Amino acid sequence: MLTTLEKILFALFALATLAVIYRDAARLLKIIHRGHGSIDWALIRKRLAGVVAKTTALTPTWRLRPVPTFFHALVAWGFMYYLLVNAGDVYEGYFEAKFLGTGTLGNIYRLLADLLSGGALIGMAALMVRRQVIKPANLTARESTLLHPKARAGIRRDSLIVGVFILLHVGFRLIGQSFTLRLEGPDAWQPLATAVSGLWAGFSEPAAVAGQHVGFWVALGLIMAFFPYLPYSKHLHLIFTPINFLVTPERKSMGQLSYVDFEDDSLESFGATRLEDLGFEQLVDAYACIMCYRCQEVCPAYQTGKVLSPATLEINKRYFLNQEGKQLAGGGVSSQTLIEFAIPTEAVWACTACGACVDICPVGNEPMRDILDIRRSLVLMENEFPPQLQNAYRGMERNANPWAVAQTERLKWAERLVVPTIEENPEAEILWWVGCAAATDVRAQKTARAFAEILNKAGVSFAILGQGEACTGDAARRTGAEHIFFELATMNVEALNEVTANGGPKRIVAACPHCLHTLMNEYPAFGGHYEVIHHSQLINELVGAGKLRVDARKMIEKVTFHDPCYLGRQNGIVDAPRIALDAVAADRVEMAAHGEKSFCCGAGGGQAWKEEEHGDDPVNATRFRQAAATGAGTLAVGCPFCMTMLTDAAKDAESEIQVKDVAEIVAESLA
Repeated sequence: MLTTLEKILFALFALATLAVIYRDAARLLKIIHRGHGSIDWALIRKRLAGVVAKTTALTPTWRLRPVPTFFHALVAWGFMYYLLVNAGDVYEGYFEAKFLGTGTLGNIYRLLADLLSGGALIGMAALMVRRQVIKPANLTARESTLLHPKARAGIRRDSLIVGVFILLHVGFRLIGQSFTLRLEGPDAWQPLATAVSGLWAGFSEPAAVAGQHVGFWVALGLIMAFFPYLPYSKHLHLIFTPINFLVTPERKSMGQLSYVDFEDDSLESFGATRLEDLGFEQLVDAYACIMCYRCQEVCPAYQTGKVLSPATLEINKRYFLNQEGKQLAGGGVSSQTLIEFAIPTEAVWACTACGACVDICPVGNEPMRDILDIRRSLVLMENEFPPQLQNAYRGMERNANPWAVAQTERLKWAERLVVPTIEENPEAEILWWVGCAAATDVRAQKTARAFAEILNKAGVSFAILGQGEACTGDAARRTGAEHIFFELATMNVEALNEVTANGGPKRIVAACPHCLHTLMNEYPAFGGHYEVIHHSQLINELVGAGKLRVDARKMIEKVTFHDPCYLGRQNGIVDAPRIALDAVAADRVEMAAHGEKSFCCGAGGGQAWKEEEHGDDPVNATRFRQAAATGAGTLAVGCPFCMTMLTDAAKDAESEIQVKDVAEIVAESLA
C-alpha cells in the first residue's frame, strides 16, 4: 500500500520513536533503581502466567464501579489488541499482503479488530463524557487534601489528551480500513468497517486510496507522536500495571512490613523521609497509578472527612517524579521531603492501617506502606509523633504492654478460672495467646473468660504463657516505633521457640486479629514460624466435632458481624466467625460493607492510643451506623479493639444494640 517514499519516511519516524523510547525507558529505570531493594526474578517467573491473565481480564477493576469499569474494559481490551493490529497494519503497508492471510486465522483476526475498534470508541467516548462533562465527585479530592498544584487541572487535561488520542488513533484506523474495503469490496468479517465504507460509495478510486493512506498515517503517526508524552501521562499505567504485579515483593499479608535489624550498626536511617528512601516497588506504584481514586473511595479516614487521601499520595509522587525525575535519575537528592509535597503530617497520622486502599487498588499499589514508612521516619529520625502515643510507648518499653499494667498483674483476669500456664500443662495441644487487651482491659477480659469457658467445656488441652507473654508490638510497628517492636518481637519469638522446641503446643490461638497477624506474618522474619488461628476458627472446629452443644432456647435472634480489618481483609478469615454465629443465631444479616470490603472500626494503625484526627465524623460512629442499619439487635465482633470502638459508638448513639465478641455469644448459647 505504501509508496517507496512513504516506507522510507515511516522507517525514519519509527527509528526516531525507538530512540525516544530507549531514552525514556533508561531514565525511568534509573529513577526506579533509586528505591531500595531489588527485583526477585524467580518471583516474576512464578507470577507471569497469573499476571497475564489478571491484566487481560482486568479482574481487579471489577470490584468497584461496574458501569465505568465496563467502558474502561472496552478501551483496555481494544488497546491491548491494537498491539497486534498496529503491527499488522505496518506489515500490510510494507508488503501489500493480508496480515495472517485470508483463511480462518486471518478472518478471526480482522473480526476481533473490527469489533474491538467499535468497543474502544464507545468506551472511550463514554469515559470522556463521564470525566469531562459529568465530573463525578469520586474522581477528585476535596480542596482540604494536599494535591500537587499541577494535578487538579492536569489530571483532567491529561485524560482529555489521552481520550482524544485514543479516539483519533482507533477512529482513523477504522476509517483507513473502511477505505480499503471501498477499494476491495465488503468483508463479512469486518461488519463495522464495511458499514463505514458505504459512506465512501461516491468516492473515486484515487480519493479512496488517499483516504486509505490518511487513515494509515494518522493512526500510526499518532502512536509515534504520543510516545514522548507517554512517560508524563497517566496512560503509562498500561505498561507499569503488569510490571507492578510482577515485581512487588511477596508478602504473607498486605499488612506485612519489611524487617529492620536494629542490631545492624551500619544502618544510618530508618523509614522514608524522601522519595528515594522508599522501596523500588513504591516508586513503580507512582507510575502504575491510574488516578482513579478508588482507594480514596474506600479509605475510612477520607470518608469521615480527614485530610488523608491515599490517591493523592500516589498522584503527588507521580507529579513530583515528572518534575524532578531527571535529577533523581542522575543520582541527585529530591528537593522536598514526602511530608512537604506528598502527604501532610496530619494525614500520615490519620491512617488506620486498615489496608482498604491496598485491597481495592486495580493496579496493585500499596499507599498504606508508604504511610507506615513515613511514620517510621518521623518517629525514629525526627522523634515526632502524636503526644498521646507516648504513654503507649512507655508502657510497651517498661511493662511489655501499652496499658502499662505490670506483668505481675497479667494473670489476674484468670482468677477462679481453669486457665493453666505452659509450666502447668507443658504438653498442651493449643497455646492460647491471650493478648494485652484481654489480660489488662476490663471489657476484653469478658471475652477471655468466655473463651476459657468454651475451651474447658470442650475439654481442650490448652495453656497460656502467663507472665511470659508480652505485647506482640503491633501498635508500635504500625505507628513507626520500630525499635520497640523489634525488642518485643525478639523477646516473644525467643519465648515461643523455647516452648515449641520442647514438644509444646503446635498451634497458637488468638482472639485478637492484631496478635494473630503479627504472630503469623511478622514474626517469621525473626525466626518465629507458627501455625496461628483465630479463636472463631477453633470454636468452629469444636462445634463441628460435637464437643460443644448449643441450647436452642438460648440462641440470639438477629446478629450482624463486623469484620476486623486484620482478620478479614488482611488475612482472609471471613467465613469462620460467620459459621460460629450461624450455629447460635436464628438470623444473621450483613452490613453493606462486609467481608474483605469491611469498613474499619477506627482503632487500627495505633489510633486506639491517640486522639482521632480532625474530620466530619468519627470512624467508629460511621461504622456503627452501618451496623444499626441492618436492624440487628446484636453486633458481633472478633477483635478487642473493635469491641472498644463500637461499644463506645453504641453508647454515644444511645443505642440498645449489644456489642459482643463471637466467643461471648457462643458461650452464652451453650447447653
